[in-house]
Amino acid sequence: MHFLDIKGGNLLKGGIKISGAKNASLPLIASTLLSKNSIVLDNIPDVVDIKTFLKLIKILGGDFHLDNNSVTINTMNVNNTKATYDIVKTMRASILVLGPLLARFGDCEVSLPGGCAIGQRPVDLHLKALEAMGAEIEIKNGYIHSKAPNGLRGAVIVFDKITVTGTENIVMAAALAKGTTKIINAAKEPEVVQLCEVLRDAGVAISGIGTDEIIVEGSDRELLPMQNISIIPDRIEAGTYLCAGAITNSELTINNVVINHLESIIAKLQEMGFGITFSKNSITLLPAKKIKPVTIFTSEFPGFPTDMQAQFMALATQADGVSIIDERLFENRFMHASELNRLGAKISINGNIATIEGNTKLYGADVMATDLRASSALVLAGLVATGQTKVHRIYHLDRGYERLEDKLNRLGADIKRGNESIF
Repeated sequence: MHFLDIKGGNLLKGGIKISGAKNASLPLIASTLLSKNSIVLDNIPDVVDIKTFLKLIKILGGDFHLDNNSVTINTMNVNNTKATYDIVKTMRASILVLGPLLARFGDCEVSLPGGCAIGQRPVDLHLKALEAMGAEIEIKNGYIHSKAPNGLRGAVIVFDKITVTGTENIVMAAALAKGTTKIINAAKEPEVVQLCEVLRDAGVAISGIGTDEIIVEGSDRELLPMQNISIIPDRIEAGTYLCAGAITNSELTINNVVINHLESIIAKLQEMGFGITFSKNSITLLPAKKIKPVTIFTSEFPGFPTDMQAQFMALATQADGVSIIDERLFENRFMHASELNRLGAKISINGNIATIEGNTKLYGADVMATDLRASSALVLAGLVATGQTKVHRIYHLDRGYERLEDKLNRLGADIKRGNESIF
């Protein structure tokens, strides 16, 4: 097991290239189960979650060849429709194979994802939608047993709450269903948009892309002639590096970004006093004369992303005043607050609201990552803490950030990766 050893106090300077989006890559890998041909996915991030999902594709009978940031996937010979607990327990996104497997084969078993550190993310919305499309579903021995021997049929699906993976699962299922599926209260995240665009480019008639109402005309179980895919840039990685520049009050340029995917993040940085300049595919952050406090409410896209609140919590410790973060999507996503407090932060939690006192001097200490985005928040805090900060359990970090310490070191940070001692 690894840890990161961070020596704080360095200004950052320079430019950094943003990797492909993990959260776009995972549903797109799942979508290859709908294809009649092999597909190349370019700009795929080199992170653990991608390798885990590719392992699942292999277990199902597919083949892949991974070459740096490109992977070729062939699922034509898939002959196994069971996603076992051993895989699903390590990555909740494995649930994304449920829709495509059921639509293609009419029968599949997918392990229930189980608990999640940041809160409950139940799959009941996925299951209710598939039942409306004609599936017979039974939960037995920890597995979702799904059957639709005559194929899925189009239906009107109304999500009681916005669900990103639920929208993705049902869009993929609807692509091979018979008839028309209308998804109401659909997620509008860029990752959902790219999945819809990829299926549209494969010949599926999809309207309403990027809106909260998506209409899909299914192929009635005919596999799709899918085209090669270039993964969109990772907006959360981009936001994290913008926060790295902000917390050190440095000038920093991030390249390979889609600017309109970052509008809510940019708006909050500007509100805090940072300058922002733009070119075609890059953003430059300029230091603030004074870092101002901020109030943040997390919400679905295009609102402020829950995946960025931990990083902004770290940043808020350096603001001139009291900041408020209202986490409205997950009920247990403030576990990083106690770890930030170990570094000297003054953060209090009341239910789903965090209050962060600014102008706080941080001091290096040993801290423990509790989830993916909490990991990055602790790294950001370590960049400005006096002395050395050791961030433990960074396997969380490696799930979603491609060579984070290498990228930060190229900007002037002082971070070393070490191995935990075994007693």
